Amino acid sequence: MSVVIETTIGDVTIDLHTDARPRTCMNFLKLCKMKYYNFCLMFSIQRNFIAQTGDPSASGKGGESIFQMMYGDQARFYEGEKLPIMKHSKLGTVSMVSCGNHLFGSQFFITLGEDLDSLDSEHLVFGQVVEGLEVINRLNQTLTDEKYRPYQDVRISHTVVLDDPYPDPKELQFPTESPKPTPAIFESDYIAADEAIDDNEGKSLIEIQEEIQEKEAKARATILEMVGDLPDAEMAPPENVLFVCKLNPVTTSEDLEIIFSRFGKINTCEVIRDRVTNNSLQYAFIEFAETKSCEDAYFKMDNVLIDDRRIHVDFSQSVSKIKWRGKGRGVEYFDDDGKKMDERKGRERFQPNREHNSNSHSRGRHKGLPQGHQPQGRRMYGAEHRNFQGGERRHSSHQGPDDRNGSHRSHFNERQSQRNESFARRTQRDERHERHSSNKRDYGDLEEEIAMKDDASREKMLKHLKKSLKKKKKKSKKHSSDSENSVEDRKKKNKRKRNLSDSDTSMEEVKKKKKKKKKVSDSSDSDSEPKRKSKKKKRVSDSSDSDSEPKKKNKKKKKKKKRHNSSSDSSD
Repeated sequence: MSVVIETTIGDVTIDLHTDARPRTCMNFLKLCKMKYYNFCLMFSIQRNFIAQTGDPSASGKGGESIFQMMYGDQARFYEGEKLPIMKHSKLGTVSMVSCGNHLFGSQFFITLGEDLDSLDSEHLVFGQVVEGLEVINRLNQTLTDEKYRPYQDVRISHTVVLDDPYPDPKELQFPTESPKPTPAIFESDYIAADEAIDDNEGKSLIEIQEEIQEKEAKARATILEMVGDLPDAEMAPPENVLFVCKLNPVTTSEDLEIIFSRFGKINTCEVIRDRVTNNSLQYAFIEFAETKSCEDAYFKMDNVLIDDRRIHVDFSQSVSKIKWRGKGRGVEYFDDDGKKMDERKGRERFQPNREHNSNSHSRGRHKGLPQGHQPQGRRMYGAEHRNFQGGERRHSSHQGPDDRNGSHRSHFNERQSQRNESFARRTQRDERHERHSSNKRDYGDLEEEIAMKDDASREKMLKHLKKSLKKKKKKSKKHSSDSENSVEDRKKKNKRKRNLSDSDTSMEEVKKKKKKKKKVSDSSDSDSEPKRKSKKKKRVSDSSDSDSEPKKKNKKKKKKKKRHNSSSDSSD
């Protein structure tokens, strides 16, 4: 029973412990068949510890079991198996993340180290990575921030169930195809999984070329260290020593010292000579007291005519006065007389500033220069007999104007080649002896050096990723501000439109209301006219009644007066 998890950095095959963890394996298999883990982010990657995923929200607090899809929210988590006890002892152990009280959901992690006993009591082991251990190594090398969130997203792109022994529940409907990703899934301030990181972004062409040259120089130095020509890949030749070649055999050290002394104080000036014949080998080394004097001589003395010969001048690449003790044992320094020097003084003389090694290309240094020079009385071997330009042979001391000793030259060359071969055999034997005699502590020192180099490269990569993240955040802020401004503009426009529409509707409503009022007033006028007439009639009738009452009273009084008068007349 296996599952293949396809991630953005490689594929991993997991074997499940179905006999020991039936419920957990069923939950995991059905979630894989439901494509629940597709596009899930590995939101926590801790070096030599764990890589955690399985939460669609990438917060570490989400996720749900397959039983919630079957039985509802009350079954969001399920209770895991307690027996048999399985430990996180192997690299690539797959385990479910506990949500408390031995309850589990959908989150799981893969161990990136061995013997992680602290996880045994809380989390539940249910599988083991059997293929794709290189992916685990890549996870161990991923660069993360303080919260263990990778700077570049690592996601699960797809899950494939190779064998499922459990029947499919009737409550579930499994998709026939993988779901399509939505833009909301990939929205984040971090570098996307498929986003290319441009190392040369914001750099000029000259800076890019200098970086390429520096990398090539380091590669050549490591090759020379492996071959044994250099005691250390980071070993730098002295910056105040000038190499002069194509000299006339007649030219002496005193002549060169007088010629080059106009550029500054000279510590030593030596024309290299053969040990047996004491003839000039037609090249020399000049050590200045200051590096600026050496640079001035380099720029002005190249291709200058000295004793009817066009000389060539370059910076010295020789480290012959530095002897390698063996792997992990360091180096020894020697002066011009061949005496051993103090380590501190030797570093000050032969390795003044390692930081300026990268500038050696801009000053015209060539890694193909001779590997070393010997003080007078020592023999030169190997690459020191080859010219550093184009592989041409250097004019030896036996190619002078006098060609009468041809047989002597050939015999001398044969003897010299034999000596070179014997010297090479002797050095190989010494190196083997040193390798066999080196103890375990030397290999420990080497491992420490390698670890230091890895840490330095990780720090460089971290700086680069942080820069790219800052640029992306700035771009996202600009985009968000532009989008917010555009959204605000749209909202304002919509508000204006709404206000206009509301004003139009309000005007129409006002007009309608006015019309209604007019109609109502017209109808009320038509109804009120007869009422008014009746009121007027009533008022008229009332007024007439009020007028008629005093008239009646007056009539009564008149009648009474008449009666009285008539009664008075009758009495008379």
